[in-house]
Amino acid sequence: MQQLDFWIAKRASQSPDKTALIQIETGEAWTYKELMQHAGWWSNKFSKQQLQQGDRVAILMENSIESFAILIACRLNELIYVPLNTKLSIPELRAVLSDCTPALLITDDVHSERAELLLPAKLLTCGGSELVEPSTYSWHDDPQLPWMIIYTGGTTGKPKGVVLSYETVTVNAMNTVISWGLNDKDCTLNYMPLFHTGGINALALPILLAGGTVIIGQKFDPEKAIRAVDDYKTTVSLFVPTMYQLMIETAYFKESDFPTVRVFLSGGAPCPTPIYESFQRKGLLFKEGYGLTEAGPNNFFIDAEVAMKKKGAIGKSMLFNEVKIVDRAGKLCAQGEVGELYLKGSHVFKQYWNNKEATTNTFDEGWLKTGDLAKMDKDGDYYIVGRKKEMIISGGENVYPQEVEQCLISHEAVQEVSVIGIPNEKWGECVVAFIIAENPSENLQHQLFQYCKEQLANYKVPKQIHFLQELPKTAVGKIDKKQLVNYIFIKEQNIV
Repeated sequence: MQQLDFWIAKRASQSPDKTALIQIETGEAWTYKELMQHAGWWSNKFSKQQLQQGDRVAILMENSIESFAILIACRLNELIYVPLNTKLSIPELRAVLSDCTPALLITDDVHSERAELLLPAKLLTCGGSELVEPSTYSWHDDPQLPWMIIYTGGTTGKPKGVVLSYETVTVNAMNTVISWGLNDKDCTLNYMPLFHTGGINALALPILLAGGTVIIGQKFDPEKAIRAVDDYKTTVSLFVPTMYQLMIETAYFKESDFPTVRVFLSGGAPCPTPIYESFQRKGLLFKEGYGLTEAGPNNFFIDAEVAMKKKGAIGKSMLFNEVKIVDRAGKLCAQGEVGELYLKGSHVFKQYWNNKEATTNTFDEGWLKTGDLAKMDKDGDYYIVGRKKEMIISGGENVYPQEVEQCLISHEAVQEVSVIGIPNEKWGECVVAFIIAENPSENLQHQLFQYCKEQLANYKVPKQIHFLQELPKTAVGKIDKKQLVNYIFIKEQNIV
């Protein structure tokens, strides 16, 4: 890939007066020209700090349009942008900083005290950037230069730094624009955290590449978020299922027809069928996507009309990537057979930061091993079945937690559910369900056991059902199954 100019700079020259970014909390709006000018201010700041090519710039701040100026400035100065998870503890943040060794840490007023405790080499507090024309920049025109390091959530182990080059980020954005049909009339609302690839790369950068408008919100509130969908005349937005669950329960969701929205997108975790049905009853289009930090994150396309008929399908691979499903022997799976999903393309990362072993173990002859289980139907549409590491083997039979979860969530009394496997002497592993219900009781527990027995094979029926007030979640809204495993071992050592 040869990139003779930075696409955001060209976009600013082509559409200087078009609104690029809006901050919900302050109402501040930047045109594309102003975005580049704020990036120019940060670029000068980095030069004065004598930062060198390849230096890491860590960011500890709430969702802000300012972060996009910093991100762009990092590309202008050939630096590596490292957004930090604001939900991490000080020891966890120190571990990440120890791994990436940033030359500079940028924070905001909200996190300034915590940032000081991290004792960075240099610390800057953002705010007050000015409009400065970017200097004439010149780089080595190497699209493989790292642009970002995004750390994984660590739900399956220690967080790893995913190195994303200018090429991987740009190809993902181009692939998304072309495959999803995005254009300069599109407007997206983003409450996804901007330390996560979903917040940066799923829609924000693709929309900016297309010349559209990105609305940035900080603390997610379901009522405010669902109103913002209409207030800003958005056309396409991405939320995780837990956000959708809260939004569809608001009074405003029941009132509005959302006239400007082409489609609502869901990602980050499998979406329960009742959420689809809530949109379907209102005549609104809704579909799921699939991705991971190491690959884009966008990989599939499905027509929204098809998605509403084939709930849970993620469709076919996008134009500029390849996918396949392989069995344990590495052979291609037959139609309907479950295996591990492999991905390939220029949008796929090349390495983990300072972790050659993990990098080597993640690839198989150039294919990225996602660790996710998938299957393909007769039409060539793909479905994600679950995580390979989360698959439960009970009595020699494979149990996919997602299938059990979809069964339980379809019961009217169940509001939220997560299923895990726990070691068991008799069965090898047994199925355990954690449920949020409005009125939990022993009677409801019995009803749910019976409900599962009527719809699932016996070996898939949970051996235990636990009612919780809330399910533990990561900062991006995914259910943290490691904490559920810990709950079992703390509360009940013996599984019946």
